[in-house]
Amino acid sequence: MSHTTDKDLINRLRRANGHLAKIVTMIEDDRSALDVAQQLQAVIAALDKAKTHLVAHHIEHHLTETLGDLTPEARETLGRLTEIAKYL
Repeated sequence: MSHTTDKDLINRLRRANGHLAKIVTMIEDDRSALDVAQQLQAVIAALDKAKTHLVAHHIEHHLTETLGDLTPEARETLGRLTEIAKYL
């Protein structure tokens, strides 16, 4: 799957973009630092999830392209790798 057609990734990034725009407004409206920091953390978390999604699907795409359809065991292993990749 091309990254340009990955609706989940695009939706995640659009959502993060919307939150980031809201943060700019919050700063312009002189909202408390705590409120802004909480929203910044939410954007960071959203971007981290988008990055993990992008990397996992990129790896899966190239594995499938190289090896053909993945076995259930290979998909399970890939799932575990994806799970640990979120800590990078």
